Amino acid sequence: MYIKSVTIDGFKSYAQRTVITGFDPLFNAITGLNGSGKSNILDAICFLLGITNLSHVRASNLQDLVYKNGQAGITKAAVSITFDNSNKEQSPMGMEAHNEITITRQIVIGGRNKYLINGVNAQNSRVSDLFRSVGLNVNNPHFLIMQGRVTKVMNMKPPEILSMIEEATGTSMYESKKDSAQKMIEKKENKLAQINQTLNEEITPTLQKLRDERASYLEYQKVQREVERLTRLLIAYQFMIAENTANNASGDLDALKAEKEQIEQQVQHLKEKFEEMTKEIQNLEHALDSEAGVTLKELENNLGDSEKAEAKAQSDLTNQRNDVNAEKKKLKNLQKSKAECEATNVAKNKSLAKLEEKFNKAENESKKHSDAYTESQNHFQAVSTGLAKAHDGIEASWNSQLLNVKKEISEFQSELKKTDMRLKHANKELKPKQSQLKNTESSYKRDESVLKQAQQVHDNIQKKIDKLDYEDGKKEELIQEKRNLTHTISQLRHRTQDLYNKFPALKFDYRDPERNWDRSRVKGLVAELIDVNDISAATALEVVAGGRLYNVVVDTHETGEKLLKHGQLKRRCTIIPINKVAARSLDKQVVQRAKSIVGADNVNLALSLVGGDTDIEKALEYVFGTTLVCNTMQNANKVAFDPNVKARTVTLAGELFDPSGTLTGGSRSQASPVLAELQKLKSSREELKQKEKDFVGLEKEIVRVSSVAEQFYELNNQIRLKKREIEDLQARLNDGSHGRLLAEIKSLESTINECNQLLNTSNETLANLHERAEELQRKIENAPAERARELKEAESEMKRAGALAEKSQLVAETIKEELSTLRLEMQELTQESSEYDEQIKSAEESISQAQERYLAVKEKSDAATELVKTSKLNLKRHRDHIQVVNRDIQERTKAKATVHQEALQWTRKNQEQESAIDKHIQESKDASDKVSNMLEEHDWIKNDRVQFGKTGSAYDFSSNPPKEAARRLEKLQETQERLSRSVNMRAMSLLGKAEEKYNELVKKKRIVENDKAKIHRTIEELDQMKNEAVTKAYVQVNKNFSTIFSALLPGATAKLAPPEGGSVLAGLEFHVGFGDVWKTNLNELSGGQRSLVALSLILAMLLLKPAPIYILDEVDAALDLSHTQNIGGMLREHFKHSQFIVVSLKDGMFNNANVLFRTKFVDGVSTVNRYAQSITSTARNPLSNLPLSTASTNQQQRSRKQAQV
Repeated sequence: MYIKSVTIDGFKSYAQRTVITGFDPLFNAITGLNGSGKSNILDAICFLLGITNLSHVRASNLQDLVYKNGQAGITKAAVSITFDNSNKEQSPMGMEAHNEITITRQIVIGGRNKYLINGVNAQNSRVSDLFRSVGLNVNNPHFLIMQGRVTKVMNMKPPEILSMIEEATGTSMYESKKDSAQKMIEKKENKLAQINQTLNEEITPTLQKLRDERASYLEYQKVQREVERLTRLLIAYQFMIAENTANNASGDLDALKAEKEQIEQQVQHLKEKFEEMTKEIQNLEHALDSEAGVTLKELENNLGDSEKAEAKAQSDLTNQRNDVNAEKKKLKNLQKSKAECEATNVAKNKSLAKLEEKFNKAENESKKHSDAYTESQNHFQAVSTGLAKAHDGIEASWNSQLLNVKKEISEFQSELKKTDMRLKHANKELKPKQSQLKNTESSYKRDESVLKQAQQVHDNIQKKIDKLDYEDGKKEELIQEKRNLTHTISQLRHRTQDLYNKFPALKFDYRDPERNWDRSRVKGLVAELIDVNDISAATALEVVAGGRLYNVVVDTHETGEKLLKHGQLKRRCTIIPINKVAARSLDKQVVQRAKSIVGADNVNLALSLVGGDTDIEKALEYVFGTTLVCNTMQNANKVAFDPNVKARTVTLAGELFDPSGTLTGGSRSQASPVLAELQKLKSSREELKQKEKDFVGLEKEIVRVSSVAEQFYELNNQIRLKKREIEDLQARLNDGSHGRLLAEIKSLESTINECNQLLNTSNETLANLHERAEELQRKIENAPAERARELKEAESEMKRAGALAEKSQLVAETIKEELSTLRLEMQELTQESSEYDEQIKSAEESISQAQERYLAVKEKSDAATELVKTSKLNLKRHRDHIQVVNRDIQERTKAKATVHQEALQWTRKNQEQESAIDKHIQESKDASDKVSNMLEEHDWIKNDRVQFGKTGSAYDFSSNPPKEAARRLEKLQETQERLSRSVNMRAMSLLGKAEEKYNELVKKKRIVENDKAKIHRTIEELDQMKNEAVTKAYVQVNKNFSTIFSALLPGATAKLAPPEGGSVLAGLEFHVGFGDVWKTNLNELSGGQRSLVALSLILAMLLLKPAPIYILDEVDAALDLSHTQNIGGMLREHFKHSQFIVVSLKDGMFNNANVLFRTKFVDGVSTVNRYAQSITSTARNPLSNLPLSTASTNQQQRSRKQAQV
């Protein structure tokens, strides 16, 4: 495909319609002066090809393309090009049927831009795709080499060079399509996100909700069908019972009347027998009263008087015995207190001795430090006056001290001589006494052995006492504690009994129904079993419980039956068997609703206000589980009649609100609530139980301690005797002859040791004295310096001694105060001990007097006891006689009572029979009416009547028990009511629509995902194909590039190579070689050489995938004539399958063209002339009628003929 003609009308400098024909299929050149319009021809071609970057055609907007911007009366610009399409191999897609293709583009100022293909309007994209399909992409053109393109190629980076090869391979259209596909993927991803969001946030939650509602609706329908079935079953059962009752009424009534006549006859017979037995008993009682009434009363009076006298005597005797015991205990306590007082006094004495010793020591220390301070002051004053302190502390001059030391030396030597004499005398006395000591040693050792044995026995006894773990007087303390606890238990029993007597209704007595009966099976009354958590709610809880407060709780219904049959209960009672009771508690949601109405603190479930053992929980639910407790009437009214609560409600004051519409209240007793008093009774019982438990433990402890106390007193007595024995033995050892000799020998040995010690230290002492004498002699010789040093030491010593004196004086005063306090305490203890002596003496006298009174009272008590025995014997004899008569009367009375009881039973039977007859008559009438009414109300009964009670039918009462069906119906009706408030009746239809919408969205989502995956796979495959095509193109372009460059610049070569360390797909760069030297930096070449490198690459690109048309705009501008001539020749040789349109100002270029178009600018308008330059061109172009020329280039220039186009 190549250009045959170009028509330009109103485009840039071409104001008039200009038709340029006769284009050579191979090489065309356009030349002319600058500004004559030669480049405008190329701009017109580019404009038609659909260029979008108007800067490439030297315009800023489309209006600039119109002649003089539309200001010369021309407002439209149009370009039309006719292409030869006879070569079908180069034909655009879809245009193979046309031998010629005429494409027109028009622009109108202020109007629209339009394309025409063969005279038919076409869209921009269609025209663009048409040109792209043959490699004429004007927006990324490799076929268009405009002014400056060579320079641009020289400055390209490796990726830009690679993009040129990609464009040459035709992959640019793929890249644009790939970008469109990527944008489509993004749109599909957005669509997917939108679909997912719609599914997750709208459809799925709606589906789940509708499914739940459908489940609820299906359950509601199921419950509704079951309610209808059970309702029919119960109606059928009621109808059958009523019908049977009406049918059997007459026969049953005759039987009841006959039975009534027999009962009346039996009642009359028993009444007559009862009257006869009454008369017989009256006769016996009259005889007994006249015979024994007076005597029995006298005997009973005598016995009563004697018992009172005995009781008084026993009471007096007990009081006297208690008095004696009390006085003895008092005496013992006084003795114990005195012993403790004395022990404390002894301890205080020891403390006093230690404290006095401590005080003496502190006082001596204080005096010592005070004397030292005084002495240091004196010494300081003496040193200040020129004296010095001698060895003995006396202030004197050094000369006097020297004389004294010499005197001491003389006296010490004299003392040594005396000591030596004393030592000899002691040694002389010691030997005879040691001989005498041996003679008495045997008896001394014997006494010493006896003392050791006694001491060992004493220690053993002390160890036994320590092991007993008993304190003196502990038993008496426990006994006193027992008396106190006995008194407390007695008071608690009276108090508990008084509280119990206030509630006679709590008395529940029964006899064991069977042998080995476990009484724990009977739990007790509800009132006794509960604990009231909040005493302020006691009144409300009483109202809640009502009569059930005194119901008896048992473990099973069998226990209840045994109690009723064999327990001989003394009053009627209601029994609550835990295993069978129908316990029910309000639902938590109902309670929570009530709390939300009036506040959590203003209402509570009654069950939550009581407590009890876990095994009676069901009983507590039965009594308290269905009632609420509110603080005020207003709150109770709100809660009770709320449609979501509807529960019995009681106020703290006892007013009852029933949701059925009744209110109960009014004035109540001002007495304390029963449950509050029962809590006191329970607390009293628990306290009594604990005290009794403590009493048992105390008795055990007393028994244990009693045996230990006896051992303690016995051992204590033994150790006291053993101490006295040890003291006697110790005295005998010390006062005997052996003891005296031993003391004298010890004294002599002490003297000998003392003398020896003095003699042993004599040499050291003499040396010290001589040293002092020498020191004093030295000080006398160095008097001034020694005096100054001693004055400083004396002042330092005085300060130290003063601090010590003050500190020791403060310690002594503190100990003195403690000593005074201790002495006062000992005086008080001594006085207290004297008072105990007087009290002990008084207690002993009281004991003696109390024992005398006890003996006197005991005699009276014995006499009264004897009198009571005699009175009892006489009364017994008389009573035995009366008892024989009474036994006969009792037997007759018992028989009479039996007859009377039997008569009452038959009378009750008669009354029951009358009631049964009346009831039967009424029931028969009611049954007949009921049958008629049911037949009128329920038409289906007539049709289904034959199925009633039939086995296997819908009305089989054996497989569907009516009682169980009634319970199930009640529960199902509650469920139906609950579901009817929340079920969505439109759930089924809404769910179908929602699922249809959901499935449609899921289907769309799947389609979008599949399309997205296909696009990704296609892009990956095409990317791989593109890379293979680019690599293949690189090899071919590199080969052509080297060949063309060598042709343009003989002796040199060039190639394209990837950057170091990279691949071809990362980019390409120029390498130019001159001989064996390769240059990678084009800056090292001349300007012409660089232009040839760029032009060689451009031309090599053109050979890769030849486009049908190539346009070159002054690409030889920077080259000299020889290079330009080479380019022209190279184009003729290498590009024989494409049409070239070259704009050039150099002869070396356009002289090689087959057709030359020369432009001129005449009267402000561009014109074009055509010149044919070669036979080849004329031969291939049948449109050309110009003469051919075979002369040289210079001859051709002279002989060319002008042809006006």
